[in-house]
Amino acid sequence: MNPPELEGVTHTYVDLPNGLRVHVAEHGPSDGVPVLALHGFPQHWYEWRRLFAALPEHRIIAPDLRGLGWTGRAPDGDYRKATIAGDQIALLDALGLDRVVLVAHDWGGWVGWHLALSHAERFSGYVATGIVHPWNSTLDLMREGHRFLYQPPIAAPVLGPLLIPHAVTRFLRAAWGDRETYDRAAERIYAEPYKTTAGAASQYYRQFLVREVLRGPSGRLTIPTRLLQGRRDPIGTRLAEGLDRRGDDAFTMLLEGCGHFVPEERPGDVAAAVRSLPWS
Repeated sequence: MNPPELEGVTHTYVDLPNGLRVHVAEHGPSDGVPVLALHGFPQHWYEWRRLFAALPEHRIIAPDLRGLGWTGRAPDGDYRKATIAGDQIALLDALGLDRVVLVAHDWGGWVGWHLALSHAERFSGYVATGIVHPWNSTLDLMREGHRFLYQPPIAAPVLGPLLIPHAVTRFLRAAWGDRETYDRAAERIYAEPYKTTAGAASQYYRQFLVREVLRGPSGRLTIPTRLLQGRRDPIGTRLAEGLDRRGDDAFTMLLEGCGHFVPEERPGDVAAAVRSLPWS
């Protein structure tokens, strides 16, 4: 299966020094403000299609994360989010981009925290969506733990890869808050690649739960940061709040009537957040 075609979108493959071949979808003028857009689960680059339309003057660079979509599997079997953040820096280097705006969702959002905190010099600002922030205490996580009980089955060896291809549509329908914006045609487009990438997707959860959950990125945000969270998101809003205490220009925006898939449910709000960031 080839990547779905969209008007104005180009598809390229970039070979990184670590041996990973990355599929990249791009939209917008080559001289537009560059935006690196990182997708979440259970999706791939296609989740940014509505942002393409909402930000036609920007150059949006939407890679598939390692092991997902049309990007190759991790050569070293490493699916930790800090490692995936390193892929993005290598990709920017390969594209000759010193500084970009960062937009990221779900797992891409956790990768984004690593980037914003460890490679701030490469980003003029960060818009995160549908993700908790990494400054929550263990007690906070325990109080909200019931919201994440879906993760262990997905993370389980053997069981997880078997479940994922059949669960994509269920995840989309269950976590989508604004039914008027739901795109039924996208179900197949998202589900089809997971028939071959489910093993990698399971590793995203397994390695997070085993190696990362209590070792998240830390520090203070030094770039303007916006976290857009839907009030109808099944993961809730509590673990997304309080961002204003973590940076001088950082805050959480709660979106009424919106579920988990903010870039598709509220592309206008994401575009407005991007435009609110300084560019230099």
